[in-house]
Amino acid sequence: MQSEQPTPLWTPSPQRIADSRLQDYLHWLAREKNLSFGSYEECWEWSVTRLEDFWESIWQYFDIKSSAPYTQVLDQHRMPGANWFAGARLNFAEQVFRFHDDADGAAKPAIISRSELRGLSQLSWAELRDQIRAVANALRALGIGPGDRVVAYLPNIPETAVAFLACASIGAIWSSCSPDMGHASVLDRFRQIDPKLLLAVDGYRYGGRDFDRLDVVRTMRESLPTLQNTVLLPYLDAGASLGGALSWQSLLDHPAAGAEPMHFEQLPFDHPLWILYSSGTTGMPKPIVHGHGGALIEGIKGHALHLDLGPDDRFLWFSTTGWIMWNSQVMGLLVGATICIYDGNPGYPDLGTLWRFAGETGMTFFGAGAAYFGNCMKSGIEPAQLADLSPLRSVGATGSPLSVDGYEWIYRHVKEDLLLAAISGGTDIAASFVGACPILPVYAGEMQARGLGIAVYALDDNGNRLQDEVGELVVTEPMPSMPLYFWNDAGNKRYLESYFETYPGLWRHGDWLRITPRGGAIIYGRSDTTINRHGIRMGTAEIYRVVEELPEVLDSLVVDLEYLGRESWMPLFVVLRDGVTLDEALEQRIREKIRSALSARHVPNAIFQVQQVPRTLTGKKMELPVKKLFLGMPVEQVANRDAMANPESLNFYMDLATQRAAQD
Repeated sequence: MQSEQPTPLWTPSPQRIADSRLQDYLHWLAREKNLSFGSYEECWEWSVTRLEDFWESIWQYFDIKSSAPYTQVLDQHRMPGANWFAGARLNFAEQVFRFHDDADGAAKPAIISRSELRGLSQLSWAELRDQIRAVANALRALGIGPGDRVVAYLPNIPETAVAFLACASIGAIWSSCSPDMGHASVLDRFRQIDPKLLLAVDGYRYGGRDFDRLDVVRTMRESLPTLQNTVLLPYLDAGASLGGALSWQSLLDHPAAGAEPMHFEQLPFDHPLWILYSSGTTGMPKPIVHGHGGALIEGIKGHALHLDLGPDDRFLWFSTTGWIMWNSQVMGLLVGATICIYDGNPGYPDLGTLWRFAGETGMTFFGAGAAYFGNCMKSGIEPAQLADLSPLRSVGATGSPLSVDGYEWIYRHVKEDLLLAAISGGTDIAASFVGACPILPVYAGEMQARGLGIAVYALDDNGNRLQDEVGELVVTEPMPSMPLYFWNDAGNKRYLESYFETYPGLWRHGDWLRITPRGGAIIYGRSDTTINRHGIRMGTAEIYRVVEELPEVLDSLVVDLEYLGRESWMPLFVVLRDGVTLDEALEQRIREKIRSALSARHVPNAIFQVQQVPRTLTGKKMELPVKKLFLGMPVEQVANRDAMANPESLNFYMDLATQRAAQD
C-alpha cells in the first residue's frame, strides 16, 4: 500500500511549538542529558530503545514526588511482569496538589461542573483539598484502608472525583460504574472484587427524563455480601434516603473529617489504584488492576507532553464514570489543569449543549467520543456560532476512529487554529498507544504519532513489522501503565490469554493499525470481536447472557461493524423457540432488556431471526467469521466449512452481507 503525500489540515505555528510542554522537554533533554534529536520520530525511537533512560527522564523532568527513592527503573524487559521503579513510595493523589499553593488555591477552580440537574458551579483547589481530606478521614474512621475496594455507582459530578481522590489518598482501591448501567452489568463487575464500601446516587437525569436507581442500589447491596457500608448521595431527589445507608453529607461532617490534616499514604509504585473493566468475547468482564505509579507517570507524560495541558488549561473530555475517559479526565488534575465536567445527555436539548458549556467555562481543551463529532456534523451544528470558542486550543477525539470528514468538519466549523488530538489507547493500559503531538502537523484521518516510550508497531500474522500496511497493533516493550494483573486471575491465565496468546511475549491489543510514512497512525477498528460502541467496550458474552435469559430466545449472535469512516452498525441474530416469531413486541422486549440490564449504547441497530448460529465443531460461536463477511471478505477466506458443526448456517449471513454491500 502506497500513501500519497497529503496536505496537512493544520500545522503548529513556531510560537505554538515553542510554548508547548513537549518542546520544553526536548530542550531539557539537550541541556540536562546532552541529547538532541532532528525530529519527533528520532526522539520516539530513542524513547523505545532506551526505555530506562526515557522513563527516568520523565520522572526527573516532572520531579515526581516520592518519600523513598527508587533503586532501579526497570528490572527486566518482559511482558507481563515488568517491575518498574522498585523501592519508590508515592501516592497518585499527592501529585494533584503540587501546582496551586494557598495563594491561588482559594480562588482558582479545580473543577467546573454542570449537569441537567445542577447549574454551573466551581470547586476551588482549596475546597477540593478540604473535601478530599474530610472524606478520606471519614473513610479511615469507617475502617477503610490500603487494599480495600471501594465501588462507586455515581455520575460524572464533582463528588465522584472527590471520592476517588480520597480513596487514592488512603490507598483504597477504586472501581466505578455509571448509573445508566443496569444491575446485571454492574454486578458482573463489582461481584468479582469483593468491595467493602459502596457509594451510590439515588438517581439521575438524562435527556430531560428522571431515572430512579434506588431499586438498583438495593439489589446491589443485597448481592454484594462483603459490603460493610453504603453511602448514598442524593442527586435526583435532595431528600432521598436509603435504610441503613450513610449520607454523603455525613462523610463531610463526620467527627473524624477535620480531626487530622491531609495525609497521603506512601505506597509502592505498583500498589493498586483502581480496577477498570474491559471485556473479551467470552466470560465475565475482565477486572483490570492498575497501579498508583504507572497511572501517575503515564498520566503526567500523556497529558502534559502529548495533550499539551498545564495549570492554565481548562480541560473537558466528555465521559461517563464507566469509561476510561473519566479516569483520563481526572488525570488532568495531575498537571494542574482545571477539569470541566458535564453530566447528562450531550444532545439535549440539542447538540449545542457541550459547545455552549465550552463557551461559558473558557474551555481550552474540548474532548469527546468520535461518534459525538459525527452526530454534530450530520446535524449541521455550527459550534463557532453557538459559543465564544476563542480560548479553545485543542479538540480531542477517541472511542472509535474519527473519519476524514470528521477531521475536516472540526477545522471548518469549530476553529481553524486547533491541535486535533485524536488518540487511541484503552482501558487496558489507561493511556494512549498513538495520538497527539503538539509540534507536528495534523493530517485528515490520521493520528499524529506513536506515544513516547510506547513501542507500537503493526505486525502481520507471522510477526513481521509492517510499514504503511494494515496489521495488528502490537507493543513490543513493557509500559509502566500496563495492568499489574486481573483481580482473582489464578496464574495470570486470563491476562495472558487476553494480550499475549497471539504473539507470545508481545502485547496484542486487538486493533487494526497502519503506521504511515510520516510516523503517524491510522486505526481501522477492532481486529477481534469485542463490542466497541461509542468508545464503551463490552464483551459479546455480556449481551448473550442478557438476551438468552428471555424464554423465547434459544441462541444468539452479535457483531459490531465499527470501522474507519463507517457508521457503527451492530446487528443481533436470535434463534427462537419453535412456533415463536420475531414480532414487534418481542423485538421491543429484547431491546428493553439490553437497555435496562446493560446500557442504551449496546442496544442493537437491527435484530434478525435466524435458524442457527454458526458454530465450530467444538461449539464456539463464529463471531469473527460473521463479522468478516459483513466487512466484505469472501466466505472461503473467513470460514472452513469442514471445521463447522453447521456449515449450512452461513448461507443466511452471506446473503445478508451481500444485500448490505449492495446498499452501501
